[in-house]
Amino acid sequence: MIIRRRLTVGVGILLATLTAGLGSALPASADETPTQASPKVELVLDVSGSMRTRDIDGQSRMSAAKQAFNEVLDAVPEQVQLGIRTLGADYPGDDRKVGCKDTKQLYPVGPLDRTEAKTAVATLAPTGWTPIGPALLGAADDLEGGDSTRRIVLISDGEDTCGPLDPCEVARDIAARGIHLVIDTLGLVPNAKIRQQLTCIAEATGGTYTAVQHTDELSGRVKQLVDRAAEPVVTPVATKGADSCTDAPELKPGLYTDREKFAEHRWYKVEVKPGQELRASVSVFADRAVNNDYGMLLRAVTTHGREIVRGSESGTGRTDAISSGLRYPKPEQDEDEEAPETVCLQVSNSFSAPASVKTTPGMPLELTVDVVDAPDEAADVAAFGLGHGWWLLGLLTLTGLIVGLLFGWISRWRIAVWRTR
Repeated sequence: MIIRRRLTVGVGILLATLTAGLGSALPASADETPTQASPKVELVLDVSGSMRTRDIDGQSRMSAAKQAFNEVLDAVPEQVQLGIRTLGADYPGDDRKVGCKDTKQLYPVGPLDRTEAKTAVATLAPTGWTPIGPALLGAADDLEGGDSTRRIVLISDGEDTCGPLDPCEVARDIAARGIHLVIDTLGLVPNAKIRQQLTCIAEATGGTYTAVQHTDELSGRVKQLVDRAAEPVVTPVATKGADSCTDAPELKPGLYTDREKFAEHRWYKVEVKPGQELRASVSVFADRAVNNDYGMLLRAVTTHGREIVRGSESGTGRTDAISSGLRYPKPEQDEDEEAPETVCLQVSNSFSAPASVKTTPGMPLELTVDVVDAPDEAADVAAFGLGHGWWLLGLLTLTGLIVGLLFGWISRWRIAVWRTR
């Protein structure tokens, strides 16, 4: 039974099913309202010397950013804890070592005092270097603690000037911490190199890159990202797959994240009772340059190593993600036996990369697991009909027989008519 799912369809269906399953498990009492931790957002603003340039609606980039920040601060939802960090705001000199440490928290992450935050932003003036990597590390530390969603919104007009600390590698290291922190980036200059770096930073954490050239675009996009942080989401659970099924972590229905190295096998376990159906999907995200031809495999295997079902997919470099899924319905037992079966899930990939690309940390992996009541009647032809071959073969044989009989009868009739003439 081979089931292939596209990212938008397979994962969406499974998440919808998961949401319904989780909803049914909630307490029935109307008085019990689940509390959700306040989302945390930190705006990271580039205040380097290049922000003096006057090319945004007739004003400097810094003035446009201040105006946008004031509009954003007025619109921040009450439940959002917001902070502000700057980079390049204090040191105007030429000492690279000092300039690359120039990042500080301007306003602490917490309940927002709009007047105080606006006053702090008003004091900023374009000054120094562009230490994006150190600023991202500082922002990640600012957002630590708790189980809430976390988001960094980086606004910059240039490339990082503090190599060899690559901000893209910094973003990957932050993602590898498993704290579910998303970095969104906004570029104020339509430059190919700047776009490439800011895109890499965003994609490493599942965020987005946006190019903005007008004040209203900047304020509108930042508002949208802050509002997105306030929306309730299914928070993935960080897990770590094992090298074998024996040592694999046991997963309950839910959404999980992990990291998988190039050409690695990761193992997980799921308990499936008779009369239940296991549904699983996995996505691996190429967050760095990889060779064009690659593939991935998701297998369900018994503890003795017998393959039950598999799903696979291949790619040619046209997308940044590759995904696959599978379903395994476990039939009801004849006896009153409810002992669950341990199903081992194996996730493998065949990614490779040029020698210049770092292979650590591993690539982001997202695994969705759900266990539902098995259907009474199979509706998936790939699993229960045409996929086995005999059904299609029988249909084609019957069709050929009927066509042959009709053709023969028509031919004989035409010959008989011709002879009578």
